[in-house]
Amino acid sequence: MIPTGIITVSDRASANVYQDLGGPAVRGAVAERGWQTIAEALVSDDLEKIAQAVRSFAKQGCHLILTTGGTGIAPRDVTPEAIRSVASLEIPGFGESMRMQSLRLTPNAILSRCLAAVVENSLVIALPGKPQGAVECLGFVADAIPHTVKVVRNEPTSC
Repeated sequence: MIPTGIITVSDRASANVYQDLGGPAVRGAVAERGWQTIAEALVSDDLEKIAQAVRSFAKQGCHLILTTGGTGIAPRDVTPEAIRSVASLEIPGFGESMRMQSLRLTPNAILSRCLAAVVENSLVIALPGKPQGAVECLGFVADAIPHTVKVVRNEPTSC
């Protein structure tokens, strides 16, 4: 069981212009893997609010923090920058894998700025905002997550 936090990043969903569908989709994918969602947030596309939510979830004991939204190239898409601003290191293979495998499904995946990083003792993964894309990208890297969480938390591993 991995204690997980989910942060939906969306100006419109946070302003109740439309219903958040990304967070619930990610929550379902987390549950399917036997991980436990212990914290959720819905924040606007604001660098400081995103960074604050990530730091807060790390302090609350979320070993895995998943964001959905804000990974494109629109001017308000600042999730990668927010995560990098509080991260001790980035793990490039996660973003590379998500983009490579997504390119098989859509040519627009080349625009994605999905990434993974370490914030305090938590693994943070930035997923796309579209529910289907978020779930697919999580699935592309899910097998590496348990081991990565153990390494980030300085727990014993079999390797």
